[in-house]
Parts: sequence; C-alpha cells; structure tokens
Amino acid sequence: MMTELPLDQVRTLLAVVDEGTFDAAASALRVTPSAVSQRIKALEQRTGRVLLTRTKPVRPTESGEILVRFARRLARLERDTHAELGMPGSGEPTRLSIAVNADSLATWFLAALSRVPDEPQLAFELRREDENHTAALLREGSVMAAVTSSPEPVAGCSVRSLGRMRYLPVANPGCAERWLGTTAGTPLRERIASAPVVAFDRADDIQDDFVRAVAGGSGAGALRHYVPTSEGFVDAITAGLGWGMVPEVQAEPLLRTGRLALLAPGSWVDVPLFWQQWKLDFPALGAVARAVAAVAAERLRPGPGA
Repeated sequence: MMTELPLDQVRTLLAVVDEGTFDAAASALRVTPSAVSQRIKALEQRTGRVLLTRTKPVRPTESGEILVRFARRLARLERDTHAELGMPGSGEPTRLSIAVNADSLATWFLAALSRVPDEPQLAFELRREDENHTAALLREGSVMAAVTSSPEPVAGCSVRSLGRMRYLPVANPGCAERWLGTTAGTPLRERIASAPVVAFDRADDIQDDFVRAVAGGSGAGALRHYVPTSEGFVDAITAGLGWGMVPEVQAEPLLRTGRLALLAPGSWVDVPLFWQQWKLDFPALGAVARAVAAVAAERLRPGPGA
C-alpha cells in the first residue's frame, strides 16, 4: 500500500529549505521550532530516508530534493486553483524563481524579462550562480528554471538551446604589452601562463580553459585576483589588475575606445547556454521561456547545429 505524504509535513520541509533553519521556518509557518522538528522527523520516518543535512543553512539530501520539487509543484497548483476559483489572495503576483549566471544577468537576461507580458502579474526571484552550477539549484527544487551550460535535462525538466556566449581574452593595453607583449621575442603562449589574471571566483575556470587551448599546460598563472561581479570583473581588467576572458558584448565597446586590448586575435572561448525548466502546464513559465529564447536569439551567437 502506498504511504501517504502528509501535506503539512511536506510544506514544512519546503519552508525549512527556503528559510535555511528550523527556527526561521517556524517563524514563517507561525508554529514552534519543536513542531517543525517533529514534522520533519515524522516525514523522514514515513519515507524511511534522511531528507535534510542539519547544516547552516539546511540543505536537502538527494531524497529531500525529490520532495522539495513535489512541494513546489503542489504550491504552484494550489495558487493556480485559488486563482481559477477567485478565492481571496489569488490576486497576489505569481513568484517565479530562476537561476542565471552573472554574465547573462549583466548583458541580456533582464531584457528578456522586460518582454514578458504584464498579465499575469509576475514577481521574479533571481538566483545568481555560475552557469556550470545552476542545474544543481533545479535538482534541489530551489528554482523553477535556469540558464545553464548543461544540455542534459535535470529529472522532471525540459531543456532547449539558447546559443553561445563568446568570451574574448583582453587586458589593459599597457599591461598587455608589459606582461604579454612580444617585444622581448617571447610568444604569447609562453608568457600568458605566468601573467596576472582576473577570475570571477574560485569556480571560474574559463581563463584556465583559454590558456590550455593556446599554450597547453595546467592553466593560468598563480597570481589571481577574484572579483565576483560581472561589472567589477571588467572594471578590474580595465584598471590593469590582470587579463581575463570578457563577454564580447562587454569587451567590444572598450576595445573600440582603446581601453582594452585583444590579446590573441582570432582566439576565444564559446560557452553554450541552455534553458531548463520544470515540466509544468504553467502559462507564466511558458511566457518567460519564450521571451528568454527570443532575446537569446538576438544577443547570443547561434548554438551548435544552428
């Protein structure tokens, strides 16, 4: 006989994951922390699985992720049902959680959201994450859709190609000559591996990919500066902290005005981007997907096979 999943326990699990702690979930649900703990223990006993890692913030286990996705779908269906019945509170904006990488957020993604129709009224909750890791937020059930570099759909999600974001190797012109110029007779491929480099964060390996492509070896140099905003990253390179891979849409105006220099004409790194979303009959999510695909077709380079 199939074991039922008590909805109050499932909703409590979702609240703990969203709020990050048992105490915060208790406050959001207007119950005691003890009640939250008892519901989670009861749900774990009912399913026979550990559903949460008791860290700060709390994280769902692989089994917990399955139930979190179920809880979000349940909440979505409840809101849609309320709206169809005209019940009180149904006029509130529909909240859509989306994971998107910083470079897309800085260059084209907001233009896509601006094209989404005004009805129904939507409230966007954007989660900034590296494109190599946004799929993890889908698996956790933390977001309903994501811009990702993975063409493999997360369980319960559909996937479509958006195109390729091209990154160019650039540096401040004076620094480019000092660190990477060929006046000393040493080619770029032998000097770039030891030049100062700017990276977005410790998960950003696109600079290493470029160095391996042009010079072989293990990657970019040991002198690294980490600047974890898209605009700040470009500013750091323009200011002369080091070289880095900049999206061409951000690099081209600075190249034209001479504020940046291209290190290796004809060389670049293309990052394919994909849109993944939950498989839901949810018109608002479909409207966002269409707007994202349309703007991506205008702003990104065509994907493989296009």
